[in-house]
Amino acid sequence: MELTGARWHLVGAEAVLKLRALRASGDFDAYWDFHEAREYQRNYAQRYMDGTAPPVTEPPPPPSLPRLRRVK
Repeated sequence: MELTGARWHLVGAEAVLKLRALRASGDFDAYWDFHEAREYQRNYAQRYMDGTAPPVTEPPPPPSLPRLRRVK
């Protein structure tokens, strides 16, 4: 956290240290699963009557560009 020119507020520094502690203890994957479940509950599940969000649709592929050929 001692980067040149870095300034940390207490809240931000504490959040980074907590994440580093989770990674060092090997508990990060379990924490991330919990975090995603809570994030889903807060942001999506309460907005829909049946408690399920609509499926995410993938964006259409970008238009294909003409292929360039190498000239020697």
